[in-house]
Amino acid sequence: MKVDLIAVLVAVFEGSPSVLTIQTGSALPSGPFALEHRSLQAGLRDWVEKQTGHPVGYIEQLYTFADRDRFDEESDERVISISYLGLTRKEQPLFSSGWRSWYHYFPWEDHRDGPPAVLTDTILPRLAAWIAAAPGKADKDARRQRVAVAFGTEGREWNEELVLQRYELLFGAGLVKEATRKHPASSDQELVPGRAMDADHRRILATGIARLRTKIKYRPVVFELMPESFTLLHLQRTVEALAGRLVHKQNFRRLIEQQELVEETGETATDTGGRPAKLFRFRHAILAERTAAGTRLPLSRT
Repeated sequence: MKVDLIAVLVAVFEGSPSVLTIQTGSALPSGPFALEHRSLQAGLRDWVEKQTGHPVGYIEQLYTFADRDRFDEESDERVISISYLGLTRKEQPLFSSGWRSWYHYFPWEDHRDGPPAVLTDTILPRLAAWIAAAPGKADKDARRQRVAVAFGTEGREWNEELVLQRYELLFGAGLVKEATRKHPASSDQELVPGRAMDADHRRILATGIARLRTKIKYRPVVFELMPESFTLLHLQRTVEALAGRLVHKQNFRRLIEQQELVEETGETATDTGGRPAKLFRFRHAILAERTAAGTRLPLSRT
């Protein structure tokens, strides 16, 4: 049995949530857990730095993928993949050119300007055809229900956290390239836009995005992606980039201030294009004060 370590390393550049990749964007940094690695995390950090030259800061275990059909094509060994989610700041040295926007892989997930055209013009019509092709009424109803929940149709609200469910639904419908590898018969279907990745790396990336979109609502992990000092607008734009949807400006600032997540630095930013804006920093004392209760950072709908 082979154990692979895979990293979903995220940073935010100029309003774009980006993930560190290798092989010209087709894979996530990864490698086998070896005897010389003193721990799983140490092994992961070693592989990321060897493959990309980028240091790894904040990291947490994401998920273990151990499906029965996961085998190494060369050795025919069963493969267990242990994935990790890592966050880094833009200001840290970026030695690698492998950063890619995660919307390059999931273009239907960015709703900051409203539902994207790829969703309304391409994905939903093809899913409607997939529903219609079901063999019976029960199957049609089941497919329709899955689409409604995952994609917010039939009067339901779009849930930004269901990234993995949406990808797996598209996979099951044969509408992403990865699905055609195991089911060549479906290769004649017109696929939806979005960059494919090796093996199941896009599925792992979807898991990481979903985890981060959930965590930014109740833990202050977003500050792991921020520079030491920032404006409240910069913080808001970073949250919106990660969530793929806008927040209400006044409500957002009120929540940040009421929860005492930040404190003023006493300085201002002059490169805002308008009036100088106050600079803030994360108030690290909040971590000790609210270890048990958590820190609420809900997305406020516009």
